[in-house]
Amino acid sequence: MSTTQELHQVFATAFEIPVESITADLEYQGIVEWDSMSHLLLVDELEKFYNVSIPMEDILEMGSVDKIKAILKKNGIEIQ
Repeated sequence: MSTTQELHQVFATAFEIPVESITADLEYQGIVEWDSMSHLLLVDELEKFYNVSIPMEDILEMGSVDKIKAILKKNGIEIQ
């Protein structure tokens, strides 16, 4: 499984949707499942899966798959 597939699986788990529903251009509130509450679930899933602690300022900036990839990269996790 590629790192992108792993990331998409984390999204799917947090939002309780099929992994096929996750696309590279997905953005916050771009699907009904990605609301403010599920955003916090996503953060929790990301922190557990990647064993990182995401600062609040980054959590507030996590508005798309690409932004999340950039935030993970800041934490030493390269998603390709």
